[in-house]
Amino acid sequence: MPTPPPSWFERDPLELAPLLLGGVLRRADAAGAVALRVTEVEAYRGADDPGAHSFRGMTQRNATMFGPGGHVYCYFTYGMHHAVNIVAGPAGSGWGVLVRAGEVVEGRALALERRSARRASPPTGELARGPGNVAQALGATLADDAAPLSDATFADSTLSDATPAGPSAAGSAERGAWSFVPAAASVPHATGPRVGVSGPGGDAIAHPWRYWMPGEPSVSAYRPATPRRRA
Repeated sequence: MPTPPPSWFERDPLELAPLLLGGVLRRADAAGAVALRVTEVEAYRGADDPGAHSFRGMTQRNATMFGPGGHVYCYFTYGMHHAVNIVAGPAGSGWGVLVRAGEVVEGRALALERRSARRASPPTGELARGPGNVAQALGATLADDAAPLSDATFADSTLSDATPAGPSAAGSAERGAWSFVPAAASVPHATGPRVGVSGPGGDAIAHPWRYWMPGEPSVSAYRPATPRRRA
């Protein structure tokens, strides 16, 4: 089954998020390919969502979220790791779905090598449990921001005129080729509050916008937001 057309992703993130579960997200680059079966996601709904990067409007950092659905929104956070999102909705929405966790189903050796690069000892357990580990296992960086989800091979993946010009467009030479294949049928899922979101956006009643597949070992543990202390 090929990657769906962009119109498949151009829907409300609350509708798109559960449809991503069980699907396979894949990134290929010069080092090889890694693919994840998506097991946990979080929806972010732009101006209606105080937990979203796009809540206060478009900036250089979040510009990709305001492009059309079916693209990768990749950002660097906490000065530590990258995170991978799939842009949802039509252009101008500022909507997206964070990929929080997945099971490595292709390229496990490469994912392990990447996850081990900054560690004193190799990681154990699930390699893509948590958004930072998802990005590291896939090899995603800011160069992947605004990359289209398509079936292009790495050799054929180039920045087109139709691709949203995110903050890292100039780094397209380091960009991988991305694809996403939905599950053949909808999968059972649970919902709850998003992880680490503070303030109104972390309200479990108003925003139970984390979706996950129960019983999957790759799903991350829930942790409420921790207030940051100023030095």
